Amino acid sequence: MAFRRPDSFDGLGYRGRDDPIYGSGYPLRSAGQADLQHQHWVTTPPDIPGSRNLHTGDRTPQWEESLGEPAGAAAPGGWDAPPPGVPPVEQLNRFTGFGIGLVSLFTENVLAHPCIVFRRQCQVNYHARTYHLTPFSAVNVMYAITKVQGVKALWKGMGSTFIVHGITLGAESIISEVTPLPRELPHRWTWKQLAGHLLLKGLTAVVALPFYCASLVETVQSDIVRDDSSSGLLDCILEGLTRVLGVGAPHSRRLLPLSSLVLPAALHAILRYAIASSIQRVVLWLHQMSRKQKTDPNNPLDTYFPELVAVWAGSLVADVLLFPLETAFHRLGLQGTRTIIDATDGAVAVGNGSSPLVLPVNTQYDRFSDCVHSIRRKEGVAGFYRGFGALAVQYTLHGALLAATRTVLKLLLLEGRCR
Repeated sequence: MAFRRPDSFDGLGYRGRDDPIYGSGYPLRSAGQADLQHQHWVTTPPDIPGSRNLHTGDRTPQWEESLGEPAGAAAPGGWDAPPPGVPPVEQLNRFTGFGIGLVSLFTENVLAHPCIVFRRQCQVNYHARTYHLTPFSAVNVMYAITKVQGVKALWKGMGSTFIVHGITLGAESIISEVTPLPRELPHRWTWKQLAGHLLLKGLTAVVALPFYCASLVETVQSDIVRDDSSSGLLDCILEGLTRVLGVGAPHSRRLLPLSSLVLPAALHAILRYAIASSIQRVVLWLHQMSRKQKTDPNNPLDTYFPELVAVWAGSLVADVLLFPLETAFHRLGLQGTRTIIDATDGAVAVGNGSSPLVLPVNTQYDRFSDCVHSIRRKEGVAGFYRGFGALAVQYTLHGALLAATRTVLKLLLLEGRCR
C-alpha cells in the first residue's frame, strides 16, 4: 500500500507550514539558510509520517530542541494519539464496523452450529417419536446430549462446514471466470442475466455436493462411535473425492449415486438464494420507507445494522419455507453411508456406563420423489419439519445477539461523541 505524501511535505517535517501547532513563533526556514547547511540531515531513507527516524547518528532536526520544544517534551497527544485528520469518532466508527462484522460471523458460523447439528440429526432420524417442533423439547435433548458426551458433541463437523463454504466460494469464482455467467447482478439487470446468475448458484451447489454430503456425515454422526485418532480436518475433502471416484471405504448398496442428488441440491441452493435475496431487498426497502429523517452515513448503526437485519430475515424466511426440501435432501445424502446418530428422543441407556442411545440410519429411498411420498405417507406433514425447534432456537439466538450488540454499540457511540 503506497502512502501519498502531503503537498507541503519537504522531507524536513511531517506537518505543513500552516499547521496551527507551530504557532506564530515558529521560524520559517528555507533550505538555503546557513544554519541548515552545517547540520547533518537524514535524507535516506525519507521520513515516514507518524514514525521515528531510526538513525544511529545525529538526530533529525525535526526532533531537535531548536524546533521550539524541549527534547524531553512529548508531542501533542503523544505517540498513541490519532494521526492528524482522523478524529476519534471516525476511529470509533471503524471499530464499531469491525465489531459488528465479527459478531455476525461468530453467530452465523460458531454459535449456530449446535442448532444445525441437532436439526440435521432430527431430520434424518425417522425412528424418533418426538419431532421437536418447538424450541423447548429441542433444548432439553441438546442439554442431555452435552451432559453425557460433553460440549464438543454439538460442535462436531464445524471444520468441515468451513471447508464446504470455502469450496463453494472458490467454485463460484472459477465458474464465473471461465463462463459468461455473472457472479453479481447489476443494478438494472435483465432476465437473461438473472437466469445466468441463478444457474451459477446451481452449478456451484453441484460442484460442492460430494463435499457437502461428507460434511453432513460428520455433523450427524455420534461421538460415541467416532474415532478421534483417525479423524482429521481434511477428511471432508477425502470423503468427497472418494464418493465422486467410487473408491475408498465400502458403503452400503443403498448408497445413492450423486446424479440422484443433483436436482435436489441445485433446487435447494437456487430457491434459498432467490428467497433470501428477495426478502433482503424487501426489508431494506421497508426500512428506507419508514425512515422519517435521512440516514447518517457516518453512523455505523445506520450503515451496518439494516443490512444485517435484512440478511437475518432473508435467511430465516428461506430456511422456514425450504425446511421440507432440506429434510428430504439430507435423508437422500445420508442414505447408504452407514452413519450412526444420537437418539433424539432423549432416551438414556442404562448399563455399565450411562450414554445416549445411538441409532443407525437405514433408509431405503429410490429417488427424490420416493423420499417425499414416503415421508408424507408414514410420518405425515409434520415429518418434514423434524427438528424445527432447533431452527427456531438458532434464529432467536442470532436475533437476540444482534439486538444486544446494537444496544451496547449505541451506548458506546453516545459516550464517545459526548467526550
